[in-house]
Amino acid sequence: MKKQIIAMLMVAVVALGAMAQKTTLNFLYYIDATQAGYAEDQAYWQKFKDANPDIDLQMEILFSQPYHQKLSSYIAAGQVPDVVYMWPTSRDSSKLLHDNKLMADLSKVLGADFLKPFNATALDPKQQTSGYLAELPQSFTYTTVVYANKKLLADNGLALPKTYDDLKKMVLKLRAKNVQTVILPDGDQWPAQSCLFSTMVGRYLGNTWVDQVKAGKVKFTDKAFVAVLDQYKKLYDDQIINIANIQEGYGDGPAAFAAGKAAFIIDGDWRVGAYLTDASTGKALIAPDAQKNDFELIALPALPGEKNPGAVSAIAGVGLGINKTLSGAKLDAAVKLLKWYYSKEFQTMKWETGAFVPTRTDLKTDKLEPLAVKLPQYYVANTKTCYVLDGVLDPSVFNILNAGLQSIPLGAKTSAQVAKEMQDAQDKLLNK
Repeated sequence: MKKQIIAMLMVAVVALGAMAQKTTLNFLYYIDATQAGYAEDQAYWQKFKDANPDIDLQMEILFSQPYHQKLSSYIAAGQVPDVVYMWPTSRDSSKLLHDNKLMADLSKVLGADFLKPFNATALDPKQQTSGYLAELPQSFTYTTVVYANKKLLADNGLALPKTYDDLKKMVLKLRAKNVQTVILPDGDQWPAQSCLFSTMVGRYLGNTWVDQVKAGKVKFTDKAFVAVLDQYKKLYDDQIINIANIQEGYGDGPAAFAAGKAAFIIDGDWRVGAYLTDASTGKALIAPDAQKNDFELIALPALPGEKNPGAVSAIAGVGLGINKTLSGAKLDAAVKLLKWYYSKEFQTMKWETGAFVPTRTDLKTDKLEPLAVKLPQYYVANTKTCYVLDGVLDPSVFNILNAGLQSIPLGAKTSAQVAKEMQDAQDKLLNK
């Protein structure tokens, strides 16, 4: 009996020792729990936990604005998580991470050998507000993609549009069938700017003009910019976009589009994953055969008087970053997590489930559904890119724009008023 007790005590001591040696890693992650691929994503994180019993992974998962609000509160409290999903630019909470240099330089932490397979554009420190590789972009993101229901158009005697007038001419015919022309849900107060207006500014004014307004050489109050806001309003006045979209939640768009309630939806490239087969249920918002035959990804049709035809807003993508204060076992655990996430296996899964087209260039797969196959074809067909405004403007400026893109169509403010508010905010930055 005495030997048994001693043996039990030794087992307990070993177990306690193992627990004491565990490294806690706080991870703030971003993913939509309703999208296809969520179950596979979570399974991979469980595999990470199983493969690393010495790491106590404390994972917090949020999506859209709740994520940015939570990260901002962590930063304000001086409690930046050990590993953070973040943007390469000044988007919302990520601005604080960049401006205050709170993240480690991944080019040093991960090392050149690990980074070799990644696209050179993704590794360019100029793509990041901080001026160094604060996060490793998992993709190069096109924020404006027009998803088109080709079959719905054909059933109504319509073809894929090439111009604004083509879109305008569809409205009455589609309305007669109780079908919207374009869905653009903007209730979260960023999609209109990121997924549409950024491309409009690129088409009419170009990147150089945006650089000049930041340098104080031109102004948002100039007629040229106010005219772009007026053209945006015209999309609602002409009922190409339903005014009700302004209050609709971002998450409501894919199901409505897949159900045939609109001929088009304007969204980012990341939204492809919303339409693919969810392995956990075996169901897809758009069945693979329909993806192949009935739907297409097209660029925004030509706008009246545009100066830079074919430009599409794009930016280095999001990814994971490491808190720069980490050292020792904590840093080792964080590096292990990033190398797990950016591994061939994990990134291939993300590609196959439509989350994004990875910047890792050594991946191969034959398991892509048709819309996921069409996405890189869209990139090839649309190589002329322009700025995403929330990636290059200060939040004090683009948040005014985001709100203005709701108030202008609703008639609460004029284009000139919103432009003045933006310029006032830009002047404060210039006069600091």
